[in-house]
Amino acid sequence: MVEHADIRMVHRGGSKINFREPVFTNDSRFLLCAAGESVKVYSTSTEECIHDLQGHTDLVTGVVLNPLNHLQVYSCSADGTVRLWDFTDGILIKTFIIGYPIYSIYVSEKHGGVVFVVVPMANYKSSEQFQLVAVHLPRSGDQEVEARELSAVLCDVSPHPGAASFGREGEYIAAAKDLQLEVFFFKKQKSYRFSLKSGIKKGVKNAFTCVSCHPKEDCIATGHADGKIRLWRNFNQKKEYTYSTLHWHHGAVNTLRFTPEGTNLLSGGIESVLVHWRYKQENQKDFLPRLGAAITHIAVSPDGSLFCTSHSDNKITIIQSCVKVSAVIQGLVKGEGVWTNLIIDPRSKALVLNGKPGHLQFYSLHHDKQLYNLDIVQQEYIHEEGLDQFEVVKAAFDTHGDWLATVEERRKKGSELEVNLKLWAYDKLTQSFVLNTTVTAPHEDRITAMFFSPSPETTMLVTTSLDGHFKAWLLADHSDTKAEGAFWSCDFVGGYHLLKPGCCCFSADGSLLAVGFQEVVTVWSPASWELLTTLSQPPGAIRDLCFGRLSCSKYLLGTSTKNQLCCWNLLTCSLEWSTPMDVSLLQTDPLSENMAAFCNQSGSSDLFVFKPSEPRPLYSQKALCTGKVQHAVFAPRDQMLESCEERTQWLNRSQLYFVTQHMDLLTFSTKTEEDRLLASRKQLVVDDSVAVTPFYLLLGKHRMQQLEKQEVLPNPMAERTQLPQGSIAIKELLHTPAHVLPSASFLCAMFVRSLLISSSSAREEKEPEEEEMESEKEEEDSEGEADSRQGESAAWGPSKELGAPALTKAQERELRRVKTFDHSWLSSLLDC
Repeated sequence: MVEHADIRMVHRGGSKINFREPVFTNDSRFLLCAAGESVKVYSTSTEECIHDLQGHTDLVTGVVLNPLNHLQVYSCSADGTVRLWDFTDGILIKTFIIGYPIYSIYVSEKHGGVVFVVVPMANYKSSEQFQLVAVHLPRSGDQEVEARELSAVLCDVSPHPGAASFGREGEYIAAAKDLQLEVFFFKKQKSYRFSLKSGIKKGVKNAFTCVSCHPKEDCIATGHADGKIRLWRNFNQKKEYTYSTLHWHHGAVNTLRFTPEGTNLLSGGIESVLVHWRYKQENQKDFLPRLGAAITHIAVSPDGSLFCTSHSDNKITIIQSCVKVSAVIQGLVKGEGVWTNLIIDPRSKALVLNGKPGHLQFYSLHHDKQLYNLDIVQQEYIHEEGLDQFEVVKAAFDTHGDWLATVEERRKKGSELEVNLKLWAYDKLTQSFVLNTTVTAPHEDRITAMFFSPSPETTMLVTTSLDGHFKAWLLADHSDTKAEGAFWSCDFVGGYHLLKPGCCCFSADGSLLAVGFQEVVTVWSPASWELLTTLSQPPGAIRDLCFGRLSCSKYLLGTSTKNQLCCWNLLTCSLEWSTPMDVSLLQTDPLSENMAAFCNQSGSSDLFVFKPSEPRPLYSQKALCTGKVQHAVFAPRDQMLESCEERTQWLNRSQLYFVTQHMDLLTFSTKTEEDRLLASRKQLVVDDSVAVTPFYLLLGKHRMQQLEKQEVLPNPMAERTQLPQGSIAIKELLHTPAHVLPSASFLCAMFVRSLLISSSSAREEKEPEEEEMESEKEEEDSEGEADSRQGESAAWGPSKELGAPALTKAQERELRRVKTFDHSWLSSLLDC
């Protein structure tokens, strides 16, 4: 089956927000950062994502504010375009097509209508030489404009954005690469180069790592690989330049940034400490330590009230004037690998995987934010190369999310492997997991697989190891799992002919356990630990085992290292079917019969979604990504989709997420779902930092009451409320950003004219109103005569209408007063 255009592969959260330096808005209310193929706008007070600016088709490589309009921002991408956005409303204003992959972008107030970008020397991405060019942005009314007027400024520059910086008032730009610093003066159209010695013989690394220019004076600060900071002066001439040296960092200086007034210099590196240097008083410095991970970027708000640091663990920290941390924006932590695989927490529906060293992170896929970190190792992590420290390698939840099992291991050089099995109980009071049992050395070798039994009758955990055994761990007091005395103990140890087990899996009801011992599949009964049967297949070690679900529960599927996908029928204990496929990962959907198989072919991964009972795949996608897909999971949806088409029904209940070898989190979505999400993004978003005032509550309640009345009214004439003729114009006037509107004097006459009613329509409306008044008068006269006759009959005897309730004397007097009331003022008002 061929791939379907209705299903799209998209990035759904988990993007790297620390890839480029973030940018503060002028009022310091928002923070903009590149995140994958989009630009995210965060609130600095609530940490919430206000807008997600989507439009680029490749990685976003830079974000800068428009110096001519503080409500607009430029973004550049490897797709060869520069896009101009209105970040307050999340609107794309214009796209400038450059035609070359762009790696960084710079702007200056002195150079209006020009952006400076770094592009390859040759027109292909694999080029190792880059140049800084000035792009003159053409003025055009079209939304897409080709900007082909490029002029070279500097050649052979670094693609890293922190390696270049504009000097005082944009008079020059400084760029560093390797051991050379180059300063280009725009007025002279001349550049000066300054070089340093390598210093390798003395054990010193002098290579440049970052550059920052003083905003008020002619001073350039450069960071170096040996941890030193150099302040360069008199660089407008080749021979008489000078520099002074500052040194605190023991590792490379990753980033430098001057404050807007130039009174302070900020630096950061691998030490996770923000260093605050006093300009011209470098002996005085302040520190903000223990920021959690290595600092990669530093940004300062235009007014200098807020600082911002990006960290290697995909985190952004907002700091108030180098005093305290005010907000933390945590993205999906991406380490060297995902050892625990991808897991879904049954309680929070969060994605659980390796986070910071020794931690598990709980990440909300729906809100694209980290919920919290769980410290598993509970030891201080030392940021130093060559140290052997504990790592979390396995994790598993039980069916209801009451228990979490983790495995941590450490292998020291020349010593045995250290393994710990920990079981965590969920605490409703703290809404987190609390350590219940620690098992030191649960196996004599590395643990290869770990699963909880889904049976409601018992709480059981099974682990397999390379020591040739699998063990069943049972909760000692299952009747009261929340009791303080509840603990875990080993209930059974099994093996098969001294073979090493590599994988295991429970059936959907927990009545069967399948364990793969190299080339043999064994099926056990957890109730009696009896070996029920063994299944053989063509040569090759078993890599994955999965039971079918729902109507396909009688099937057991397995993959082997000899490129075979096999399906056994457990009722007949025979091979149902097999196919030659190099399956790198086999994943089952817990809410349906569907299974997903990721296959490796020609250096890329293919996807096949199928049911074990049908030979025909439901969906297939060729060349998903480069390399092998080794981690994937089906996540249940908050709201079930109602797709009736067969090729998209497998996405109705669950959504398939997978991680590429480059640690990108991808998923599959339908065109209808993407259109719905796009429409919701276009709606105006209320800033969460705005307080909910009593007036807001009163106005919202009043509007809700009006909507309820309109729904309840049965009379179609009452439901018809005509809006003024200028309502569309008023709506456009109120919803259009103020900075793109014409002057108020121009809009005033047009606004008033839209509220006027034409004379012809006024005459047409007047005639039916007069006819209605005459008919109302006739009805009043007839009602008056009928009331007089009713009054006479009521005086002689009881009413003949037994169902009508009797009126009191006070009600009768009030009714007569209303009927005799003079309504002539109303007709005179309508005539005028």
